Amino acid sequence: MHFYQVIIGTEILNRRRNDRHFLFLSEELLKRGEKLHASFIIEDDRTLITKTFELIKSDPEAILFSFGGIGSTPDDLTREIAARVFTQKPLVVHEEAKRRILDQFGDDAYPHRIHMAELPENAELLDNPVNNVPGFSVDRRYFFVPGFPQMAHPMVRQALDLLLPDAKPLARRTFTALTSENDLIEMMQRVPAEVELSSLPAFCGDRRIAVISLSAKEPEKVETWYRRFVEYMKEKGIEWVEGDRHDDPDLCSPEA
Repeated sequence: MHFYQVIIGTEILNRRRNDRHFLFLSEELLKRGEKLHASFIIEDDRTLITKTFELIKSDPEAILFSFGGIGSTPDDLTREIAARVFTQKPLVVHEEAKRRILDQFGDDAYPHRIHMAELPENAELLDNPVNNVPGFSVDRRYFFVPGFPQMAHPMVRQALDLLLPDAKPLARRTFTALTSENDLIEMMQRVPAEVELSSLPAFCGDRRIAVISLSAKEPEKVETWYRRFVEYMKEKGIEWVEGDRHDDPDLCSPEA
């Protein structure tokens, strides 16, 4: 699965509001052993939203979480564009969404709020714990939630529990090699695709260091490749310490 995030909101780009969705979604995915494939923050612009959704749809492994633009004001374009891109059909009235909106607002649902019940055909609802106006999904792959974090984040958790009911965090080992990452490339090239390798170079005082992280769904694979790195560093006379120590003042002091 490739997880995409689209945050729709001119107010974030012009700094009238701070984004609270990127960190939230990335952390929720990490808890389940997954990570974001890409994240976009875009304006409330019809053409830009359409092209972004079309790009994501072109990936057969895509799972989308779209934040914002599903309300009833003129700049709320997401529902209409989602219907056109992901179903190739116009919006239709979702009777259960309509019922929830009427239960919440009564006569005040008209003339504007009731339009939030117009959703892509065969959309499934996501529960809103704040005001009962639902988010929705298409094909259980494309999920659309409000821009308000208090509403959006419970919906995202609901969707992730549906998608990844038995998910667990990735196993991970991290160490700091007291050498340039160039000295470890030969070993890095041996790591198989099923083990995710991250190498972050840094300066520790005047010394080059590399923070190496190994992760995988299977803990035994992580441990195997961690041991192989240790054996390689011993063979090459490279010092290392456990964990990410790139900003450790004790390690990076001139006397260390």
